[in-house]
Amino acid sequence: MAAGLALVGAGDVARIEDGARIEDVARIEDVARTEDGARTEDGARAEDGARADEARAIEGLIGAGDFREALSRCARAYAMPLGRLCMAFTGSQAESEELVQETLLAAFDAFPQYRAEGSVRAWLFGIARRLCGRHTELKARREARLRLVHDTRPRPDASEIALERERAERARAALARLKPSEREAVVLRFEAGLSFREVGIACGIDEATARKRVSRALGRLRAELGEE
Repeated sequence: MAAGLALVGAGDVARIEDGARIEDVARIEDVARTEDGARTEDGARAEDGARADEARAIEGLIGAGDFREALSRCARAYAMPLGRLCMAFTGSQAESEELVQETLLAAFDAFPQYRAEGSVRAWLFGIARRLCGRHTELKARREARLRLVHDTRPRPDASEIALERERAERARAALARLKPSEREAVVLRFEAGLSFREVGIACGIDEATARKRVSRALGRLRAELGEE
């Protein structure tokens, strides 16, 4: 595994400035305020074509047993979007970088069992989703135990919080109040940019159910954020 880890350097992981987490969450709020957050058709076709070519190349490497090169290609192609996804779930750059590393190394271990049942991108995001969910649950438990002892978290001064930060915090709070399954679906759809089919693969559900989860999530977000 050390060899696999060496292929995934810190430079491959999404580098997100302090303000980026605000923009990432605010983008989801923007989607919630609109009827359609889809990309333009021309741009989507070109992007999907490039993704498909890269995915085929990676799948060919996996099928040939060249796992080191497959891991390297996965890191180059997917580390940044995986980082944005993990950031959306955790709100922490350090934690998101660690989770991207864990995701890629878990994928390296699982390459021998990969059967190409869906896109390699959706498969990777499915691994990231599970790791982020486990991480978030454990973190929440730790924080709950710490609060029982003493809550030392600083209280924000509303007068010093910029409008965009307030907006991002409202959006993040609204996301946190969603059902976990709906939150995962909407983040995978609009933060990771997965198609509904890929969201279904990542979440272990069919495409129709993925569409319903995203639709319900957007409805709840619009209800909470649309009347401000």
